[in-house]
Amino acid sequence: MTDIKHETAGQDEHVAPVEAWDAIAAQYDEHVAPGEADLATAALRLAGLQAGDTFLDVAAGTGGLSLPAARLGAEVLATDWSPKMIERFEARARVEGLEVEGRVMDCHALDLPDDSYDVVGSQFGVMLVPDQARALREMVRVTKPGGHVLLIAYGDVARFEAFHVFLSAIQAVVPDFEGPAEDEPMLEFQVADPEVLRQRLIDARLTDVTVDIRHEERITVRTGQQLWDWTVGSNPIPGMLVADLTDTQRADILRVLDGMLRERGDGDGSAVLTAPLNIGVGTKQGAVPE
Repeated sequence: MTDIKHETAGQDEHVAPVEAWDAIAAQYDEHVAPGEADLATAALRLAGLQAGDTFLDVAAGTGGLSLPAARLGAEVLATDWSPKMIERFEARARVEGLEVEGRVMDCHALDLPDDSYDVVGSQFGVMLVPDQARALREMVRVTKPGGHVLLIAYGDVARFEAFHVFLSAIQAVVPDFEGPAEDEPMLEFQVADPEVLRQRLIDARLTDVTVDIRHEERITVRTGQQLWDWTVGSNPIPGMLVADLTDTQRADILRVLDGMLRERGDGDGSAVLTAPLNIGVGTKQGAVPE
């Protein structure tokens, strides 16, 4: 979820620079990306990806979507505007022996030819860019006629359990902590309404658009530290929100989180926190016969 270079008026405070994404690349790679593989594989199958297809991952992070695509036999290019994220992606691919390519690139202006890829996707990436319409147009532009565009995004924020547990623990220790502004929703949730996502894909000139709401993200944690690491590793914004906390406050918050997770835990001591997802898929219209 790592490509928000372009800012729009009124959203500057929600936008992190490339350096901030570089700074969390190691945390993202360790704590976030590994848990995305099963979801990514299911979404790629919804998009019709097959072995031998060309696949472009936009705002790829460390490869939560691209690595599963490569494992399915696709020819993969992963793009992200954070060099450190791409470095991590390439390192993971080398460990697995996967032949993939990674390139530093801004999702709003893809340096790629028209009509190049069978499937173009983004998991937790283009969902949070300020100029999402522009990014989606770029995704469609580089898709082959008859090919598919895939966008995976968070659904209803009210059902995002990790987000609310994290905020509740902070507010238990720091009662005046305000968190994100309620009058300006975080970019992560701009297509939380499946009908909004559907319309954005249609506006990008896709046809046969479907939005699957049956899937959810599942975050398994045993300790408050694990939930803290997942949250601040997934996006620079949470880290910015808690940057002014003292060491004592952070230690107290971790203890509160430990207690909250114990209450939710199952027999093996782990707690599963879920978040609803919207998986949008559309088809680029084929060439019109002359």
